[in-house]
Amino acid sequence: MPLDHYVTLGKSGLRVSPFCLGTMTFGEDWGWGSSEEESHQIMARFIGLGGNFIDTANFYTHGHSEKIVGDYLKRKLRRRDQLVIATKFFSSLYTGDPNAGGAGRKSIIAACENSMRRLQTDYIDLYWLHCFDKFTPIEETMSTLNDLVTQGKVRYIGFSDTPAWKTAEAQMIANFRGWTPLIALQIEYSLLERTVEGELIPMALELGLGVTPWSPLKHGVLSGKYKREGKDKQDADRGDWVTNALTDRAFEIVDELHRLSKELHSSPARVALAWLKQKPGVTSPILGARTLKQLDDNVAALDVHIPLEHIQKLDQLSKPTLNFPAEFINFSGPFGRGGTTINGERAEPNPLAPKSDKERYEVLAGKA
Repeated sequence: MPLDHYVTLGKSGLRVSPFCLGTMTFGEDWGWGSSEEESHQIMARFIGLGGNFIDTANFYTHGHSEKIVGDYLKRKLRRRDQLVIATKFFSSLYTGDPNAGGAGRKSIIAACENSMRRLQTDYIDLYWLHCFDKFTPIEETMSTLNDLVTQGKVRYIGFSDTPAWKTAEAQMIANFRGWTPLIALQIEYSLLERTVEGELIPMALELGLGVTPWSPLKHGVLSGKYKREGKDKQDADRGDWVTNALTDRAFEIVDELHRLSKELHSSPARVALAWLKQKPGVTSPILGARTLKQLDDNVAALDVHIPLEHIQKLDQLSKPTLNFPAEFINFSGPFGRGGTTINGERAEPNPLAPKSDKERYEVLAGKA
């Protein structure tokens, strides 16, 4: 599957590449990341391979990430329209200013204007709420986003890192009011973060939201570059984000990725990405490559086919503990569908149901 085999994002006509290029690593302002020149080389390679979906945010490397993307659009690209540029609002760049962040009208409009200035464009293709803002009514957020779409400053909208119940509320309000609906959901999702399968993924499938997972390699842990020996002394650029993920369970999964990648003549990173690509609802995982080598290796995951038995092994090794009532619902089949097959899914007989016609008759007759 080449990078130029595009897919529509959620319930929309927006065509995006099957991988999205993440730009959190663009700029060295945080002490790690790619230089401007390296970042432009990565963008050029991604676009040259057919990629058209690029994701950034207003606060990445203090706004420098957006500026790097904007410089490329201005200097290197013939047609701005050929790319799908996504950025985010919510994060504050001005300490002490209560309206510099969040999801209120004043903050969103200012963030949008500043992002367009840094990106050197007069519109944003996909504008994300970066994180749930518990202090702002969701009606205010959605009406402001609708206004930006109506004004032509934004084409599509999505939510990132927001609870399922609040995302569903926002979508229902938009539908009821005739406002611009959400088309996508950006969430952390990988072999090491599967709790989203409890509420967020089922919600996305139900509401028609395309899922663009961030950190599909869990900050590089699933690339296999970190070793079990001396795990407490790893040189990890992103600090606790990486070191906290270096658990015994993580290394069990990484060991399986190493074994499987040898069998498939691939790499642990490619196998981890290929596993994620086949999960329900996933449209375009976000690749955060810092080098051309990383980008090339990750994009090659589109050519990896994992046999069913190996997918099942990875599923079992990475099986998450889900919040109530997800597990309860998963085990409810026998009680609601006992002994039948519906939509290809078989349920065992209900162990608490009457065992015979006589027992059923006695229940109906009030004799039980």
